[in-house]
Amino acid sequence: MGGRGEAAAVSRITHWGLAAAVALALPGAAQAQTGRTSGEIEALTLRVERLEAARAVKKLQRAFGFYVDRGLWQDAADLFADNGTIELGVDGVYQGRPRIREYLMRLHGGQEGLIYGQLNEWVTLQPVVSVAADGRSATARWRDLGMLGQYKKHAEWRDGIYENRYVKEGGVWKIQALHLYVNFVAPYERGWARLQPGEGLVQSAAAQAYPPDRPPSASYQPFPAVQVPPFQAPHPVTGRRVGEARR
Repeated sequence: MGGRGEAAAVSRITHWGLAAAVALALPGAAQAQTGRTSGEIEALTLRVERLEAARAVKKLQRAFGFYVDRGLWQDAADLFADNGTIELGVDGVYQGRPRIREYLMRLHGGQEGLIYGQLNEWVTLQPVVSVAADGRSATARWRDLGMLGQYKKHAEWRDGIYENRYVKEGGVWKIQALHLYVNFVAPYERGWARLQPGEGLVQSAAAQAYPPDRPPSASYQPFPAVQVPPFQAPHPVTGRRVGEARR
């Protein structure tokens, strides 16, 4: 999915375009070749569009992390579709850009930008992007690693998995649904090994004061329980739903 693969695909489209032009100038059997060439051009064009879609999805998610890192709540909210949603653990579902912006701001100090001494690193890793056949929607799974805290007061680790949806709206890729399955939030100095069942995942004060539009969409089982957030995309080799029992 890197730049070299995309460049190669574009090169092949150019090659077949030239071949088609030559074939049109020739009679007889060359016309059959033109039909095959047109089909190959169409297939390669679709492949390039899907590669571009995957790259756009990665750019969106990484931008979200950087904006939230520094308290750019409006910029983060503007990445979402008109009816986009955000769901962070047990806080519930917030829908629409104004609600998403307000929730993010309340969650991180209640002002535009971070407060003095606030650490809010949303490290987003391990992207697995799946683009729909029509190239107009996509899903992606990511690993979340949070480094959170307030200078001389507290520090926490956060672990979780994103299962997100994206949509191409008005020709622009946007986040349709950002869903973080929080595994735990644990104090840095004591770590996660000492957590009691359910201790590592509680509703935030922001969500209590600013209730969500809908309750949580999932039943969460945080560490030390073992929960596998459901995979939206099928297994890349078998094509089966991940976790599906084999007959």
